[in-house]
Amino acid sequence: MTAIRVCLAGATGWVGRGLVPAIAKAADLTLVAAVARTAAGKRLGDALGFPAPDLPISRSVEDALGVPCDVLVDYTRPDAVRGHVLAAVERGVHAVVGTSGLTDPEYAEIDGAARRRGVGVLACGNFALTAVLLQRFAEFAARHIPQWEILDYGKADKPDAPSGTSRELASRLGEVRPPVLHHPLDRTQGAKEARGATLGGTQIHSVRLPGFVSSVEVLFGLPHERLSIRHDSGSGAEPYVAGTLLAIRKVGTFTGLRRGLDTVLEL
Repeated sequence: MTAIRVCLAGATGWVGRGLVPAIAKAADLTLVAAVARTAAGKRLGDALGFPAPDLPISRSVEDALGVPCDVLVDYTRPDAVRGHVLAAVERGVHAVVGTSGLTDPEYAEIDGAARRRGVGVLACGNFALTAVLLQRFAEFAARHIPQWEILDYGKADKPDAPSGTSRELASRLGEVRPPVLHHPLDRTQGAKEARGATLGGTQIHSVRLPGFVSSVEVLFGLPHERLSIRHDSGSGAEPYVAGTLLAIRKVGTFTGLRRGLDTVLEL
């Protein structure tokens, strides 16, 4: 069996540091290129401070893609991920997207490019199994309860809002049906911004405070009853590492863009 060749962008970041040894240990995967702007030019092991494949760290995804590879994994920045993924797709390289911040029009652009090149792109707002299950449970609930809103929690310095998990959830719920709003937003008295941002027809409220890593909660309401479904991330990257490895192995099995790890799982 030929190993899947992986280019990892964000190799020295929170998830990237966990992915490097996990990929190195996997018999069916090979890390062939790594990207980290702040550590460009260093050897990967030296930058990480622990044993790692003996690779030079590239400054840009474009440079790293000069090495033949099968899958780009992106854990970088919201303002850079679109360009990274399109660069990979144009080279016929599949992409696994762990970076949040892409908009629905950007996803549509990536899907079109991937279909033209015959490659797969798997974008996951969250790779943790509990987040995947939250999305599935929420979709089921939306079929029966017509009103909901999303609370999105992140660390104080998280630059993008809402999070990728919340964006993905809102998109999925919008495909089930548009939520009912008893009081139109444009007739809100006071600060209309207090009602949150509207994505995919859903109101999302983003909280950015110390003490949070990444959490999402979807609230459903009916007269005299409520349902809350919530996912909380811990401080470790292990759930994201396991989900990303699965995504790397699955992204070459389809063409175009898929959103959510559950789209390649048998749930």
